[in-house]
Amino acid sequence: MRIAIFTDTYTPEINGVARTLQRLTNYLENNEIEYKVFAPESKAPVPTIPQIERFMSLPFFFYPECRVALPNPVQMKQALECFNPTLIHIATPLNLGLYGLRYGKKHHIPMVASYHTHFDDYLNYYHLPFLQKWIWKYMLWFHRSFQRVYVPSQSTKDKLVDLKFHPDLEIWGRGIDHSYFHPERRTNSVRETYRIKQKNILLYVGRIAPEKEIDLALRTFHSLPSSIKDETHFLLVGDGPQLKMLSQYSNEQVTFTGFKEGDELADIYASSDLFLFPSSTETFGNVVLEAMASGLPVIGANAGGVQHLIQHGETGFLCEPKDQESFTRLTGRLLQSGYKRSAFSVRAREYALSYSWEEIFSDLVNSYNEIMIRNQKRHSA
Repeated sequence: MRIAIFTDTYTPEINGVARTLQRLTNYLENNEIEYKVFAPESKAPVPTIPQIERFMSLPFFFYPECRVALPNPVQMKQALECFNPTLIHIATPLNLGLYGLRYGKKHHIPMVASYHTHFDDYLNYYHLPFLQKWIWKYMLWFHRSFQRVYVPSQSTKDKLVDLKFHPDLEIWGRGIDHSYFHPERRTNSVRETYRIKQKNILLYVGRIAPEKEIDLALRTFHSLPSSIKDETHFLLVGDGPQLKMLSQYSNEQVTFTGFKEGDELADIYASSDLFLFPSSTETFGNVVLEAMASGLPVIGANAGGVQHLIQHGETGFLCEPKDQESFTRLTGRLLQSGYKRSAFSVRAREYALSYSWEEIFSDLVNSYNEIMIRNQKRHSA
């Protein structure tokens, strides 16, 4: 098996798609499965790796973490002919994905795709709803040639089934590193670093961007009863287009940390008390799983992939999307009750332990094999 992966976002870019694909290639390498990644160049310097072909790129206009590559056709053709893929996996529908689609069609190579982002939902947050019709037309056209399309959650699958998106949709979930995101990483150094004096730490991790509904998170915090709010510090971790504007409102109880990763991020998770994540546009919600693995109950929106991760009344609470009153009431309830929060914390950690990257990637590779066998039978018939 030789897998060619086409993506417009890849490490060292920091987002759910890039991290998942990096974990996938690590799994392939560890299991001695050949692969080749076609990805945009990064803003940050990266080491040269034989399995990664990079191309000049520009930031995508409303989602700069995803870059639009400017493929060099000669470089692409030479690399693909040398690699001779037996399967093509296209992760994003931009320029690199288009080239991979064209190459796969021309050379009759079995192709699969993965659907990661509801771009149509994002348009409302960037005042571009008039583009929704055209984006869906393009997405339907782009994906019709694939033999299977992978989606991250049941809610995403349900949405695409309703749109008659593709006849073969399969859930490709996400995992978590249980040993890395762990409650035992709790440390007072986080409080010292951010000068936190309050009893409780309320945490948000993710892009600081309109589609993540950061304004709702802030309104929720500021609407808490004084007796609860006075004992709570709100820590917001991440980077994005709204960071500069919103960080102006930092005060002794609200801190925007900017982007954090690695040990520092894992320590922040474990050292917090409650995770608040109001986004209703998630196809999965990786950060929710990271928080739960770290022993945090989660207050999230009853929408998208997040609704499948939170067990309402057991590992956290689900709120109606955009309902500030609901978010405020349930956030306050858990911040006020240390006993209930502790019980939720234990169950959140137990639930996160059921998600295994090894099992998820093993199932994916089995699915790849199934597609290739089906393709061989079709052409030998």
